[in-house]
Amino acid sequence: MTRSPRRPALLSLALVAALGLAGCAQTSAPASTGDAAATAPSTVTVTDNHGEIEVPVDPERVVALDNTTFQTLSDWGIDLVAAPKPLMYDLWPNLSDGDDVLDVGLHREPDLEAVISAQPDLIVGGYRFRDIYTDLVDIQPATIETSPREGEEQIAELKRQVEILGQVFDREEEAAQLADDLDAAVAEATSAYNGTDTVVGLLTSGGEISYAAPGDGRGVGAVFPTLGLVPGIERAAENASHGDDISVEAIAAANPEWLIVLDRDAMFGEDGYVAARELIEGSEALRNVPAVAKGQIVYLDPSFYLDEGIQAYTKLYSDIAAAFASAN
Repeated sequence: MTRSPRRPALLSLALVAALGLAGCAQTSAPASTGDAAATAPSTVTVTDNHGEIEVPVDPERVVALDNTTFQTLSDWGIDLVAAPKPLMYDLWPNLSDGDDVLDVGLHREPDLEAVISAQPDLIVGGYRFRDIYTDLVDIQPATIETSPREGEEQIAELKRQVEILGQVFDREEEAAQLADDLDAAVAEATSAYNGTDTVVGLLTSGGEISYAAPGDGRGVGAVFPTLGLVPGIERAAENASHGDDISVEAIAAANPEWLIVLDRDAMFGEDGYVAARELIEGSEALRNVPAVAKGQIVYLDPSFYLDEGIQAYTKLYSDIAAAFASAN
């Protein structure tokens, strides 16, 4: 369904600023109709999480809020005019460094004034910022959300995301390569899995171990249906984002051959931080669990929690493939 144009409240603020700038430039000679037509940016119609939308191709002024797109935008050399800098840490300096890139802040209290001031041609919203979608559309109707949708097959969603971004930023060949790389990593991991070893997904944060449910648990859960892994524990997720309470005794009772672990705090290094490796491998209760005794634990990259894009998952599946292959 094609989105209809809106006459937004917040957009009026942006228009005031834009008109002010236009007033300052009234002494300039107007461009001829022919010149305007020659320099008018081309557009493309894409289908994002909300339906069909026409957006500029390779826009000049981009606001990006969805962290699952950051690595792709960084690799493609896309310049941003505003971004959630606290969410980026030092992972993507070419996207976030410099005073000319305005800071939108975190999703809990986003600075919409910064988005307005950036005067974007395109806003890449979604994921952590999905709750302010209508506000963003009010500022710039050319707002897209491409993050993987709940209830959809994740590999297809990751590939769909970069396909859309490839159309928007005129990087379709690069997007196709990213999709091929993910497919290759998944195929390698699937081939390396023996089909019988039990696997448990875990999250760690704040010195605690949590359970990541197959299919739903943050980051870890998606690998179960993708690779056909045999769950060592089969419980539905209560908190898919932050994990569910579980005791080390319950993990030991499941006796899994493998653990796949996301350390949510690994990038932050705050006071009192306890690494996932220490929590799991240093636990007396887990010492004789096959996964721990054999060293069959796959730890996600420390940057995964802040990334979660197609490149992060490609690396995860490659790491799983290497771990499974070494155990065969």
